Amino acid sequence: MGKYRFILSGGGTGGHIYPAVAIADELKRRHPDADFLFVGASDRMEMEKVPQAGYEIKGLWISGIQRKLSLKNLLFPLKLLSSLIKSRRILRSFKPDLVVGTGGFASGPLLRAATDLGIPAVIQEQNSFAGITNKWLAPQVDRIFTAYEGLEKVFPKEKIILTGNPVRSGFSALEKKKQEALKHFGLSADKPVLFVMGGSLGAREINKLIASRLDLFRSLDVQVLWQCGKLYYDQYRRHENEAVKVLDFITDMELAYAAADIIVSRAGAGSVSELAIVGKPVIFIPSPNVAEDHQTKNALAVVEKQAALMLSEGEMHDKFDDLFEELLEDQEKRKTLGERFKALALPDATQKIVDEIERLLHKKSNE
Repeated sequence: MGKYRFILSGGGTGGHIYPAVAIADELKRRHPDADFLFVGASDRMEMEKVPQAGYEIKGLWISGIQRKLSLKNLLFPLKLLSSLIKSRRILRSFKPDLVVGTGGFASGPLLRAATDLGIPAVIQEQNSFAGITNKWLAPQVDRIFTAYEGLEKVFPKEKIILTGNPVRSGFSALEKKKQEALKHFGLSADKPVLFVMGGSLGAREINKLIASRLDLFRSLDVQVLWQCGKLYYDQYRRHENEAVKVLDFITDMELAYAAADIIVSRAGAGSVSELAIVGKPVIFIPSPNVAEDHQTKNALAVVEKQAALMLSEGEMHDKFDDLFEELLEDQEKRKTLGERFKALALPDATQKIVDEIERLLHKKSNE
């Protein structure tokens, strides 16, 4: 067969975008002459992040259904129809050999149009609870790559392959990068570092918690590397000083992980998978504002194996101080948590997914 052509679609949040980019990078590594196109939602962060990763992207006029009664919901059927029509146009023009969906609004119409046209298609589900888009697509696609067991309850069992979540590269040998990381962020080498990450857009309640505990961190001589998110940067940037670094978004995540001694994080699937490979002590504060409370389920899968700690938003203001101080003082506990978490990692997810994609392409070309 000649050179391959791939379309990848997924977005809305970093949790859908980064797996798609990781899969594209591995396909490109194996097939340097392949052509790639991404398809996303025209007003979401993938329109910025995908070109930064070196790939072309086209946008669809699509958004999710709001849970509350909303005028936007009235536009949904029109947006879906428009996106299906545009998706067909993109597919007929680009002529991909295979389409990959990693969840998010835009992957729905694009993969639905692809399967209707008989183009091989695969999806990747990051969470322990399947997203609405992937549930809708599952009956039509050829393969479903999952990161958690038990999804045969919602997906056709014969299509499921447990691979883990694709993560960005560069998270190995972090200890060797520690000095470089501290210098990069302007942090001191003789004080511990708390790294706070609330996801690509930020997390309002975690930001409120951190802002209210800056005196505590100062009294404990702890430095804070605080990724507050673009939505909140203007509100919290005034807290920046020698010991508190406030950033809207961090591009060099491996350096942030390398600098960290303790991490406070949401429990999105991509973050959990990355943090397992990083292998450092983590306090999860799951977002309660997600479908079926899947972040709590993601975090519990780690906590139940005594590989991380967790606080709900409801209890964090009462319990954070004691939990954090105890973890800071107990170096052995930090080491144990990190080692146990690392033992849960599935670091070869991207390679496994691309292996399966190649098998599928080979099978289709022989049919």
